[in-house]
Amino acid sequence: MNGLSPPLGKFQHPDITAKGEMRASVALSGAKTLWFNTGTLCNITCLNCYIESSPDNDRLIYMTEPEVVSYLNQITVRKWPVTEIGFTGGEPFMNPYITSMLRTALERGFEVLVLTNAMQPMMRKRVQDGLLALQSEFGDKLTLRISLDHFSKDMHDSERGAGSYEITLKGMRWLRDNGIKMALAGRSMFGDSEADSRAGYAALFKTESFDIEAKNPAMTVLFPEMDETVEVPEISTECWGILNKSPNDVMCASSRMVVKRKGADKPVVLACTLLPYSPEFEMGETLAEAEADVKLNHRHCAKFCVLGGASCSA
Repeated sequence: MNGLSPPLGKFQHPDITAKGEMRASVALSGAKTLWFNTGTLCNITCLNCYIESSPDNDRLIYMTEPEVVSYLNQITVRKWPVTEIGFTGGEPFMNPYITSMLRTALERGFEVLVLTNAMQPMMRKRVQDGLLALQSEFGDKLTLRISLDHFSKDMHDSERGAGSYEITLKGMRWLRDNGIKMALAGRSMFGDSEADSRAGYAALFKTESFDIEAKNPAMTVLFPEMDETVEVPEISTECWGILNKSPNDVMCASSRMVVKRKGADKPVVLACTLLPYSPEFEMGETLAEAEADVKLNHRHCAKFCVLGGASCSA
């Protein structure tokens, strides 16, 4: 024994990489989007859901409207330049308070983005009536981004279950017919090139008369996959120059997510929408605490955000 500490593996030390380099971090340079996870319960179980949403997963419980109000008030107090409030899940339309939460954010003047599978929870009459009222009052300030993993039925259903493609299209047709603004989220797991994916979605949008721009990355978002078994490099401070990339381009430079854990009295703020179960990315109960820098100490930071260039908002 030489008295030295054993070498660390990748993504173990918050400040130092396995090679002994200074780990990259990201400052909150301009808070554009505040996300609320409405709860991890979902009406379906997908094969590769990063948050493991399902009809049984209640690790993140339902957010309530007063809790949303508290954080919207904090935005004002902290003078965050937020323009967009995002709601994700789980399936947000399973949350019984979703319509009131959307209204509260819209009444404050924010753009509102809801990530949904557009299936049965959204198609309940109570929810439809609420969406129609919001569309009538706020128009295109409200956008629903639909999860359609692939433009073809077979590929989408292989991920989300037999029949899910047609159910989602039915929901999208209802949104189309009622003038509710849509965007789309697809996935890159099927081996298509980006050009082929966008061409496939463009053909679908034309056939269905969906007012979604397939070539616009803000309207048709194609997410890289988050395979925890894939070997990825750690991001050191030198990587920004090597990659010709700015830390301001990474998602945690402009967003935070509020969640409420099962058994907790209060919600907490997370650095990242993609890492809801990683305690090292929990920043505290307030937006003031969430202004701290974020250490890129997870393989998803490298694969998904820095190298993959993904973002959950537009």
